[in-house]
Amino acid sequence: MRIRLTSIFVDDQRAALAFYTDVLGFTKRHDIPLGDATWLTVVAPEDPDGPELLLEPAGHPAVKPYRDALVEDGIPLVQFAVDDVAAEYERLTARGVVFTQPPTDIGTAVVAVLDDTCGNLVQILAMKPA
Repeated sequence: MRIRLTSIFVDDQRAALAFYTDVLGFTKRHDIPLGDATWLTVVAPEDPDGPELLLEPAGHPAVKPYRDALVEDGIPLVQFAVDDVAAEYERLTARGVVFTQPPTDIGTAVVAVLDDTCGNLVQILAMKPA
């Protein structure tokens, strides 16, 4: 069993695509029309055949209270691995990204949390060598 696809709920698929590609640096993989929305996925450019992130419309009634509760408690909906949290923090801050938690050493890793402008908190993390 392998993880091939996971999803994140977004308020606006086109705005999310712009943020996840133009700001974070992911690459669009699929953009397939499905009624009023699309099957819209992004991947890491270093791993184009790797796991995909589905930018899923947040229209289901359960999504808003779920995401609101997570944001209110400061809980990220998704986590992305990076090589250097401090460098990513500087790069993304320069691009206007708002962080709710600056780079923080938590012992086994360094983490930071950003607002994806699409209704979610996203954690970036770099594991420390054992």
